[in-house]
Amino acid sequence: MKVVYLEPVPNDVEAIVRECLPSDLSLQVLAENERPEGVVADADFLLVATTKVTPNVFDAAKNLKHIQHQGVGYNNIDLDAAKARGITIGLTPEGTSIPVAEHVFLLILSLYRKIFEARQSLRDGKWLQWELRPHSYDLVGKSVGIVGLGRIGRELSTCLRAFGCEVFYTDAVRASEVEELSLGVVFTDLDDLLQRSDIVSLHVPLLPETRNLIGSRELELMKSNAILINAARGGLIDEAALASALNEGQIAGAGLDVFEQEPPPKDHPLLFMDNVVAVPHIAAGTRDAYATKMRAAFANMQRVAKGEAPINQVEL
Repeated sequence: MKVVYLEPVPNDVEAIVRECLPSDLSLQVLAENERPEGVVADADFLLVATTKVTPNVFDAAKNLKHIQHQGVGYNNIDLDAAKARGITIGLTPEGTSIPVAEHVFLLILSLYRKIFEARQSLRDGKWLQWELRPHSYDLVGKSVGIVGLGRIGRELSTCLRAFGCEVFYTDAVRASEVEELSLGVVFTDLDDLLQRSDIVSLHVPLLPETRNLIGSRELELMKSNAILINAARGGLIDEAALASALNEGQIAGAGLDVFEQEPPPKDHPLLFMDNVVAVPHIAAGTRDAYATKMRAAFANMQRVAKGEAPINQVEL
């Protein structure tokens, strides 16, 4: 059965995909200048990351049985079109939780320890052994607010406990008392979390009700020495409000793995602020995580091929 990967990935990335490909599946990868609807006519399965799967793609894919998203955010897939055609959609949380949680620590510690400023100062011939100390911080003992206690939020909370942090969380569905005790987390509402946390990390999906979840009002609730981390979806933050808050010293910094528009405009103000660490949506982008994802994605396709329901299925 045929898999069409609707992402024009580099050759060395494609090589990883093919290393994970089972013998009973064939693979075609979208070329750089190809349109998705032009390559899906004989596809049994689609594998997607960020490419939009529109009604036109569904119309062209006459043999399509299942779409496998290689991550967990499926805003790029037209769910109504999938439902109308009886096509299932599966997610691939495998290979995501650990690298994203690790990446959150990278963003936090980069901000807390002024890593990029220290690196650049050495290149400029400066030795800021003392100058950075008044503005650098330990992570131990800090209060961290996790917005969304899903797979990634839970992994992050476990890691934060090892660093000796106090962890608050908010979520649309509260965890059980047993889970809260096991994870060492305290439930509260969003406003209280923002007011009490030294670090706020976002881990919720982008939905109509979560778009611009963090805007001017929410940023004003945060501590002036707090930092905001977003390794979920760019649309969760009002970026203009964040830029203003950072400029005015309402909060101390931000670590951003994602943006409302990706890639962002070259003149995006958040890219040029010294108190922002910004990277190009790479939180789960390790070789280890990618291979884990590909194996899990292909295994889900094999389930569907055998007439079984996919795991981690999106409800339509």
